[in-house]
Amino acid sequence: MDLFVRQTEHNVNVCVVGGGLAGLCAAVAAARRGARVALMHDRPVLGGNASSEIRMWVCGARGANHRETGIIEEIQLENLYRNPAGNWSIWDTILYEKVRYEPNITLLLNCSCNQLQMDGRRIRSVTGWQLTTETRHTVRAKVFADCSGDSILAPLSGAEFRLGRESRDEFGEDIAPAQADKKTMGMSCLLQTREMSTPQPFVPPAWANVYRTDDDLPYRDHDVSQWQTNFWWIELGGESDAIHDTEELRDELLKIAMGVWDHIKNRGDHGADNWTLEWIGFLPGKRESRRCVGDHILTQNDVRDEGRFDDIVAYGGWPMDDHHPAGIRYPEEPTIFHPAPSPFGIPYRCLYSRNIENLFFAGRNISTTHTTLSSTRVMATCATLGQAVGTAAAIGVTNDLSPREVGQERIRDVQQMLLEDDCFLPGVQRDVSPLSKNAELIASAGDTDPLRDGWDRPISDAYNGWRADAGNWVEYRFASPQRMQNIRLVLDSDLNRRGVNCPCSYPLHVEPRRLPARLVKAFRLDARQPDGSWTLFHHEECNRRRLVRLPLEITASAIRLTIEETWGGEPAGLFSLEVR
Repeated sequence: MDLFVRQTEHNVNVCVVGGGLAGLCAAVAAARRGARVALMHDRPVLGGNASSEIRMWVCGARGANHRETGIIEEIQLENLYRNPAGNWSIWDTILYEKVRYEPNITLLLNCSCNQLQMDGRRIRSVTGWQLTTETRHTVRAKVFADCSGDSILAPLSGAEFRLGRESRDEFGEDIAPAQADKKTMGMSCLLQTREMSTPQPFVPPAWANVYRTDDDLPYRDHDVSQWQTNFWWIELGGESDAIHDTEELRDELLKIAMGVWDHIKNRGDHGADNWTLEWIGFLPGKRESRRCVGDHILTQNDVRDEGRFDDIVAYGGWPMDDHHPAGIRYPEEPTIFHPAPSPFGIPYRCLYSRNIENLFFAGRNISTTHTTLSSTRVMATCATLGQAVGTAAAIGVTNDLSPREVGQERIRDVQQMLLEDDCFLPGVQRDVSPLSKNAELIASAGDTDPLRDGWDRPISDAYNGWRADAGNWVEYRFASPQRMQNIRLVLDSDLNRRGVNCPCSYPLHVEPRRLPARLVKAFRLDARQPDGSWTLFHHEECNRRRLVRLPLEITASAIRLTIEETWGGEPAGLFSLEVR
């Protein structure tokens, strides 16, 4: 039989298994830092719970100016530009191109990891079956990152992991149950609806559940005329096996989903006459399964203490949103939002295995207790965890260090690279180049000092940036002509903007989504030559990034940035202007 099966081998530096937002960001971060990367993903589209197959919107830290930046913000801004209607298929293509066209990444879609070879306490290779090509892909790498959600590399490698809820006494967590158990948060099959201009009938299948009155759906908001929802509370599985029972749970979730829509359309007035069921998810979105164990297990008390770790590499800020294991079968509130500070730090020691020497993990499977997972599992947080892992993996490969050794010897380098790549780390200040620090910094208007203070977003009451209307400029002047290699800009993308990557329902009349109005759209960069003349060396007419980095390779006595246009609002904001 194997005569008809192709065998292919890939030799890379970093192998990422799982192409949700955590795995995507891990792969891109490692590749951009010079590592050769393979990303193995078992689905035809990237994004995991955020893909068109599941359609959960991207959530993250709450509170003013706490939106996650870095690669996830780069993706979100590109999506606003290219996808004003919030089409999930277009979102898929944006995620796809972010990986497929990134140099140094080999993308293996439709490839399910199911074999692994060890060399002592190190993973030597993983093998996946690619259904579409009948090919077994074996990937050999120096380090591996399990971003698969269910942590498939843990049971294959023998990596230590946990499943279920810890007891209240094990870590002193007052919101944990009195006794430990194997229960988890459940999984959901989501619905997507659209309003039409005429009445839309719905005929339920014979196998759909029946919910005759609103009393059959207590605490489950479902009035589409008042509040559009993706029906996240259509949830089961927390009292079952969150991995091995998924197919049976999917069948039950489909019965529930069809029954809920039948109830909304045909059993009472829910303001849904003109609404149609446009899409239903056949791939359940999971909240919880295996959690790998690292050198530190993040607990509820760490969260409430704001995660003040020396090795912070990411942050959370979603409440501890603990869904009841019974899901829709539980007749009371389906979830409890336990308070959590925003932001709270997440340490590097939660992102690598304590017993497998070359295994990272990122996403909802990091080293936490169940109670803490209920906060860290949201996808914008997972994306920043992935970027941290990819960055650390690249440093480890370059310096021949294990994940643990990176934390012991190069954690400051990891932090500074993340800050350089516009990943905010609460309490950690970015190093500013000596060339920028020692130059004279002037502007046509406003205070320029924050542009080189090492803080690239508003924090508390401090804006930490320069604000000016279009037409204004800011300039570095040097005592003598300087050779420069690159310039780094961080622009204001409105970290308090509302909205998600794609909506869950589509009203008949809705304004198209747009880029943040005060984001700089057009700017120019000029250099003053040694003879005193000014020369244009870069002109940007359609910027949609918050982080802009440009190679220079010029010698000049001054560099001037002029803001020409925003995406519709004033004033524009600039958090960093730095030359190296």
